[in-house]
Amino acid sequence: MKKLSYAAIAGAVLATSLSGPAHAQTPADFWRGNTIRIMLGHPPGGSYDFYARLAAEYMKAYIPGNPNIIVESKPGGGGVVATAFFYAQAPRDGTSIALFPETIAHTQILEPSVGKWKVQEMSYIGSFAPVNTAFVFRKGAAAITPKDFLTVKTVAGCTGKNSQSYQYPAMLKALGGFKFDIICGYKGSADSVLAMERGEVDFVSSAWNSWRATHKDTIARGEMIVAMQGGLTRNAELKDVPLMQELVSDPEARSVIEFASAGAAIGRALIAPPKMPEDRLSALRAAFDKMVVDPAFVAEANRRSLEIEPTSGLELQKIATKILEAPPIIVERATKAME
Repeated sequence: MKKLSYAAIAGAVLATSLSGPAHAQTPADFWRGNTIRIMLGHPPGGSYDFYARLAAEYMKAYIPGNPNIIVESKPGGGGVVATAFFYAQAPRDGTSIALFPETIAHTQILEPSVGKWKVQEMSYIGSFAPVNTAFVFRKGAAAITPKDFLTVKTVAGCTGKNSQSYQYPAMLKALGGFKFDIICGYKGSADSVLAMERGEVDFVSSAWNSWRATHKDTIARGEMIVAMQGGLTRNAELKDVPLMQELVSDPEARSVIEFASAGAAIGRALIAPPKMPEDRLSALRAAFDKMVVDPAFVAEANRRSLEIEPTSGLELQKIATKILEAPPIIVERATKAME
């Protein structure tokens, strides 16, 4: 009987030791043979898609276990549909990350009935580059200067009222007195640009990162004109183009626009869902940081006309927190300006 008891005890110990690694699974063990999906809130053809596909090609080499990476689009509402789904339903285990608009923290506090997520519960992995918005006008538009915008009706194209393509023109209309009409409903920035080329709208505001990749030659030839930009500082390639806040005289209005533009510093950034295991989040952040300084990655980004000016995930988290902690009076006035 004693021998049987010892055997039973030994078996129990062996079973425990065999089950241990399941609880102590390393990131490499988890990702080996697995697939990571990068979710987008926009259709293919814009800067979200460009950066996501570049990451899908290069980031896996730096992730433990070298998982496959694919890009998955879930367009709708200027990124709102995908962000809400990601926050509430995306797998938390490290198989799902995302690349969403830089405005999701703003949407959360300015339109809580729409922004049904908490950015503070998600974790930024890293940003490829800041994203100043460029207001690009078709050649022949009735108005192409800030002075003319005060007196001449000009039509903007936008994807949805929760996107910056609506929010920025709406702010300038409310706070700067610009005579903007805004037509929403285009599926993505590429469709908005086609509408501008057909003459349906006069201008589209979209990421300069995207414009420089898709229409740089057209802009250089003067067939499209960059009249304004959104951001906290002027993009080096648009150093002669005024910022939105430089075009309003009221100091409080300027502060509101600067608050609304703060997401530009977040730019095109990868983000993880809530409750991802800390070791996997750390591994993804480390992989991103290594990828963005890889000479082959940088060369390929240059070949595709994609800006690379990286920011770490921890720094992005601080920027998002600052947006979420904006003074109530600024939030209130920004909300009214975008209604």
